[in-house]
Amino acid sequence: MEFSYKTKGTCSSMISFTLEDGIVKNVVFTGGCNGNLKAISKLVEGMEAKKVISLLSGNTCGFKPTSCGDQLACGLKEALAQAAGV
Repeated sequence: MEFSYKTKGTCSSMISFTLEDGIVKNVVFTGGCNGNLKAISKLVEGMEAKKVISLLSGNTCGFKPTSCGDQLACGLKEALAQAAGV
C-alpha cells in the first residue's frame, strides 16, 4: 500500500512510501535536506518497518524535538496501524 505522511516540526513537509508485507519501499521526502534524506531513503529501502521505527524513533535535529528520520518512524507507525485496521 502507498502512504503519505504530513510531517510535523521538520524542514521536510511530506513523506511518501510504500509498505509491502511490512517492508519499506520507495521512500520520498518532500523538502528538507536533499542529500541526507536521499541517503535515509536508500538505507531503509527493503527494511522491515518495525526495524526502521526502532532505529529512527526519537532521533532529534538540532534543538528540535524531532527530525525527518523520527517523522518517518511516526509515519510508518501510522501506516502499520492503518494496515492492521487499528
